[in-house]
Amino acid sequence: MAEKNRKDQEQPKGADGGGAGGGAGADPGGAGTGKSGTATAKPKRAAKTAPKQKPPQMLPPWKVLLHNDENEVAHVVHTIMELTTLKEQDAKLRTKEAHETGVALLLTTHKERAELYKDQFESKGLTVTIEPAEK
Repeated sequence: MAEKNRKDQEQPKGADGGGAGGGAGADPGGAGTGKSGTATAKPKRAAKTAPKQKPPQMLPPWKVLLHNDENEVAHVVHTIMELTTLKEQDAKLRTKEAHETGVALLLTTHKERAELYKDQFESKGLTVTIEPAEK
C-alpha cells in the first residue's frame, strides 16, 4: 500500500488533472488560478464610462473700468501698480485716459477676479466698475 502512495506522489502534477498546475477547468478547488468554471468565474468589469463632459473652456471675459474722480494722480497710479500687474508707465496712461475721457479700461479678466479688483480699488477710494467684455 505504501508503494502505491509513493507512485501517486511521484506522478507529475497535472498528469491526472488533479494537481495545482492542471489544465483549464482541472482545478475544482480553485487553488492555482483563483476561481474556475463559469459558475464561479469573476464577472468582467464593465468599462467605467465617465459622464460626458466638455473640455475646460475659457471663462467669459469681464472689463475692469477706472472712472475719473477727485483722487490725486499719484495715489491713482500707485494704487493701480499695487493692485495689478501694470507697470508705472501703463498705470500713468490709464490714469490720464480716465482723467481726460472719464473712464479707462484697466484690464480684462474673468468675473470673479474682476469683482475682486472692484472691491480692492474701492477700498482704496477709487471708482471702478466691471462689465462683460464683448467676445
